[in-house]
Amino acid sequence: MSRFLGAQPEVGVASDAEPKAQKAVSRPSDASEIIKTLQHRPSVLVSGTPYSRVAEAVIASDSRVAEAELKVARLREQAAKYNWLPKIGPSVSLNSLGTFVADLVLQQVIFDNGRKIAERDLAKANVEMAAVTLVEDGNERVYQALSLYLKAEENRVLRTHLNSGLKEMAHFEWVMQERVNGGVSNMSDLNVLKQKLASIRARAGEAQEATITAIAELNAMSARPMDDLRGIGGLKSSVQAEALGVIRARAERDRAMAEARISRASHLPGLSANASTNGAMGVEVTTDSLFGFGTMAEFQAIEATKEIAERRVAEAAEDASRKIAAQSRQLEAYRRQATEAKSLTASAKQNLDLFRAQYEGGQRQAMDVVGVYETYASALETEIELRFKAARAELELARLKGGLAEGAKI
Repeated sequence: MSRFLGAQPEVGVASDAEPKAQKAVSRPSDASEIIKTLQHRPSVLVSGTPYSRVAEAVIASDSRVAEAELKVARLREQAAKYNWLPKIGPSVSLNSLGTFVADLVLQQVIFDNGRKIAERDLAKANVEMAAVTLVEDGNERVYQALSLYLKAEENRVLRTHLNSGLKEMAHFEWVMQERVNGGVSNMSDLNVLKQKLASIRARAGEAQEATITAIAELNAMSARPMDDLRGIGGLKSSVQAEALGVIRARAERDRAMAEARISRASHLPGLSANASTNGAMGVEVTTDSLFGFGTMAEFQAIEATKEIAERRVAEAAEDASRKIAAQSRQLEAYRRQATEAKSLTASAKQNLDLFRAQYEGGQRQAMDVVGVYETYASALETEIELRFKAARAELELARLKGGLAEGAKI
């Protein structure tokens, strides 16, 4: 019994010379490196920004199925903590005289080739897996909410631009209408302007509908309405954290190791002591699986399982690094293209101002200014598109790193 007590991390012997120290943690899983890593995982969201407010709202309204699974895993871990203690249960048998004999049997495992320890490690690994799933779900939920918010914000900006274009085109339509009424211009130019106005009006309506739909979806996910939220929140670029896929691979490795040790112990003989209320006592050699011609191959397969688990961790790290590197390059490309588009928009605006001044001085026709304005509007739309592509790429990079949800808050 003292040997089993000594094997427990919670049980310590306090000396007479010094007082008994308080435990730093209340559960074995709290001492896990994976749990610590998840709890201290930082978030790339800047506090107080629209991104942060959206994240807080959707996390607060999460049904958190993964949290319930984590609680179940913790309860099973608590049960596994005491698997080294004696077990008691009824024993009912039918004797040769046709009568039932009921008895209570007490069983204590003396030697099991490390099976009980492996079972505790397996329960602990399951808690780690549930914790990783909880953080992954939170990270994915925040990503979906912020993607909806970016979609709504992009269509708001686009609609503002299109409404400005409607005012410009409406002015030129009025000028052309007056010229047609005065017999200076023909109806073809006026019809072209009306078609352009109808196209811009339709696109503005589509942008408004897209905004309403995205906000409706976002409000369905969040604990409070997000209708009045505006702007794009910045993300921290200096936060460095291990990718969630790598942490999951490590937890899966620990679980595979524990399962392999359990499987190995099941092929080896163990020793247990039994006692019953009728006074019978004895020691029993037990084994889950009998030895056969393929037993050694089974042992080799178990050892190979451990190596596979280690390789999967390395593979997960490589995949995460490759995806993060590719997304980082994509983000840089979008930012560079957005900067170039901004410069082109500024040039188009200068050209438009020049044509407008020449038009007011009588040196240009109205349709000349309309063509230059369309060039400027197209450049501005490209700039808006690239700016939000960069924002989505930055958000995707944060998702790959698993930095959208702070571990302590989850």
